Amino acid sequence: MIGWLEAIVLGVLQGLTEFLPVSSSAHVRVVSAFFGWQDPGAAFTAVIQLGTETAVLIYFRKRIWDTVSTWTRSLWTPALRQDQAAKMGWFVIAGSVPIGVLGLAFKEQIETVVRDLRLVGACLIVFGLLLAVADHFARNELTLDKHLNLPHALTYGLAQSLALIPGVSRSGGTTGAGLLLGYRREEAAEYSFLLAIPAVLMSGVLELFEIGEGRAPAWGPTILATIVSFAVGYAAIAWFLRYIATHRFTGFVIYRVLLGIAVIALVGFGVIPATG
Repeated sequence: MIGWLEAIVLGVLQGLTEFLPVSSSAHVRVVSAFFGWQDPGAAFTAVIQLGTETAVLIYFRKRIWDTVSTWTRSLWTPALRQDQAAKMGWFVIAGSVPIGVLGLAFKEQIETVVRDLRLVGACLIVFGLLLAVADHFARNELTLDKHLNLPHALTYGLAQSLALIPGVSRSGGTTGAGLLLGYRREEAAEYSFLLAIPAVLMSGVLELFEIGEGRAPAWGPTILATIVSFAVGYAAIAWFLRYIATHRFTGFVIYRVLLGIAVIALVGFGVIPATG
């Protein structure tokens, strides 16, 4: 079972890596295996993400409030339906559909098969290289307020759904899609964070019922890890948005590839088990 020390370590990991394009779920999975800890499982990962998502709600509270309030009022006030904030509400809803459908359809596989560390390592490498390609060809010029539309929202959503596989990275997948569409790095990252809100909240709430049952971690360590992930995650958001405004993703790509190679090698040499 997950103990208090493990909860703190995994909470810090979740907070540090949720918003960076390096896959928080992969880090939680890999570090647990390296130290010989029980695989915390998809339920634990989904629940502690509620902490980092709370950090998003607070950090972007003005944008979120404007979107939610304008979208809600637009339901009975036709004049507001052309407001960009109201449109943003629909774009977030539409972009959340792919991950919701695929998450429910492949729930069993997400909790078992895709947590194999060989697959995790391969995803770290492959999607890291794809991020490098997206970053290389990025026009870095479009903004959310002027250019986001339904096809773009759905493209973001499809990219986000790939993050159901540990090693892909929700932030990396959706931000990379935004770069290929021509968005500025910080704009692509911001929409990635906003788009994650419905998916993470729904997944976390659904998995709450699994905590404390069967092999899932107990409530105490899970709550501690969630609180830690919130505190660390809030600081990570601020740093990441400042960083990518003036830097490419090269450092993250190199890190992903090296980590992926290390994971595959450790599994290959029998240092860590491929499955939990």
